[in-house]
Amino acid sequence: MNVPFIADKDFKNIDFTKNALQKAEYDNCTFTNCNFNNSYLSTISFLDCHFEDCDLSNSKTKGVIFKDSSFKNCKLLGVLFNDCDQLLLSINFEHCQLDFASFYKVKLSKTTILNSSCISVDFTEAILTESIFDHCDFKNSIFDRTNLEKADFRTAIHYSIQPENNKIKGAKFSKDQIEGLLKHYKINIS
Repeated sequence: MNVPFIADKDFKNIDFTKNALQKAEYDNCTFTNCNFNNSYLSTISFLDCHFEDCDLSNSKTKGVIFKDSSFKNCKLLGVLFNDCDQLLLSINFEHCQLDFASFYKVKLSKTTILNSSCISVDFTEAILTESIFDHCDFKNSIFDRTNLEKADFRTAIHYSIQPENNKIKGAKFSKDQIEGLLKHYKINIS
């Protein structure tokens, strides 16, 4: 199926819950203050696209391509990134709400998540090697059989990572948040 190719276009203040975003391949496009809440984005390609002040909460992402795409000040509550096309997946987040999102088995090496809320996010079996999690809140998030080698958690808070169930070789953690690695041992740290 041939889809239109749309390049270098700015989309501002559009409510895509009323009029769905056209199925297409978007290249180097910017979406500002757009509402995609609960939208069907399935099979749309976003190549080098930037989302700012957008709401993509609960969007349907089956087969979506996000290649070299970034999200800034966006709400992405409940987004299933594991449903996205995994082959080209490369995304970064800054000042975003990713609460209740899923990165189950997602391969996102060298990704950056800055100043974001990652509460109750599922990172089970994800590959997040060399990723940076700067000033992120991971309260109630799941790290199980997750590859976090060389990841940077030095300014992250509220994470709970069991070293024996995750790969953490070379990962960086703050002394102030060391409890996140030892919590499940039920020991007192003072």
